Amino acid sequence: MKRRILLVDDEVAVLLTLKAVLEINGFDVDTAASAREGKSRLRAGEYHMIITDMRMENDAAGAEVIAAARSASYHPAVALLTAYPLADEDWQTLGADRMLVKPMHTRVLLQQIENLLGSHEEKLKIWASPAPKRSGTGSLPAKPKGRKPAAAKGSRTRRAAKARKG
Repeated sequence: MKRRILLVDDEVAVLLTLKAVLEINGFDVDTAASAREGKSRLRAGEYHMIITDMRMENDAAGAEVIAAARSASYHPAVALLTAYPLADEDWQTLGADRMLVKPMHTRVLLQQIENLLGSHEEKLKIWASPAPKRSGTGSLPAKPKGRKPAAAKGSRTRRAAKARKG
């Protein structure tokens, strides 16, 4: 099964070039020329990955696409494509898994996409696996059966026991 990617960019030349490169390399690619169209496609289909430009109709358009992707029930990987690199904490705060800086060599782009898809698939497997079973209730291990634990030094229980003996 081909992995599906949604490309969102208002520069038609970038959109068509990336689409051709990705399709030649075995991906099924849909495109959107605006954040509005991208959000619509996110709701209408399911994608393994979303690659969105940051600045389109406005400076926050890419952030809107990322937010829409993060709220999708199928949890796609999300890459931010930009000619204006952001600090790591900025693009991560937006919710992107990776920042791709354009222009870049085709080989580098494909390697980064493969790496992101691979790590994202591993993350999804972890999320889908059942939580380990716990013994007893709560997060503490079950108490061993048998003798009661000794009271702490200086505790009321220990002082009461000494008083009864003595």
